[in-house]
Amino acid sequence: MLEVIFFVLHGIQPLLIPICFITAWTLTILVVISLWTAARDSVTTAKQMHQIPCTGCQFFTDNYRLKCTVRPSIANTEEAINCLDYQPKTNPYLY
Repeated sequence: MLEVIFFVLHGIQPLLIPICFITAWTLTILVVISLWTAARDSVTTAKQMHQIPCTGCQFFTDNYRLKCTVRPSIANTEEAINCLDYQPKTNPYLY
C-alpha cells in the first residue's frame, strides 16, 4: 500500500506546480472581480439613495418617530423620490 502512494506522489509531482499556479491566479482573479462588482453595486445604490429629497422638504421633521408629517410611510425610502407632496424649504431657520 505504501508503495502505491509513493508511486502516485512521484507521478503527479511534476503537475503540482502548474496546478497550484493556476489555482492561485484563478482565486486572485475571482476575488478582484468580486470586489469590483461589490464596489459597482454600492455606487449604483448610493446614487439612487442621493435622489431622495426628504431632508430638503418642509414637511420633514428629522425625528425618528415621525419622519414626515404628510407621508410618514414613504419618508426616506425610494418611493419618496417622486413624492407629489414635496415642498422645498424656503427658509431653513424656520424649520
